Amino acid sequence: MNKQIFVNLPVKDLNKTMDFFTKLGYTFNPQFTDEKAACMVVSDTIYFMLLKEEFFQTFTDKKVADASHVTETILCLSAGSREEVDDIMRKAVAAGGSIPRAAQDHGWMYTQGFQDLDGHLWEYIYMDNSAAQ
Repeated sequence: MNKQIFVNLPVKDLNKTMDFFTKLGYTFNPQFTDEKAACMVVSDTIYFMLLKEEFFQTFTDKKVADASHVTETILCLSAGSREEVDDIMRKAVAAGGSIPRAAQDHGWMYTQGFQDLDGHLWEYIYMDNSAAQ
């Protein structure tokens, strides 16, 4: 059996966040989505649980980071091409996200990131393993 990953992220407005990621082409599993949380499907083994901040807080005794002011993590997903990376960036900006820094082009590896509505940092990376040295 393949391992699955469920990344939990706190969000301020669940409906706006779901709308944002829907515009990027993601879908949600209704079986694990309600008024407190949404299960965003990335692949058959990768899921992001978008949890309203007050619900997220019930899973930890620590203070929840405000990602609009501090970086708690950078979430990185692979892409099939440089064009796919650029396309997701265009969609993210059109949906209300922002680009925090310029794309990084290392020849064999190309990466670009966006900041979502809650300030979480997302990167998409294309690697041409045949050109890697």
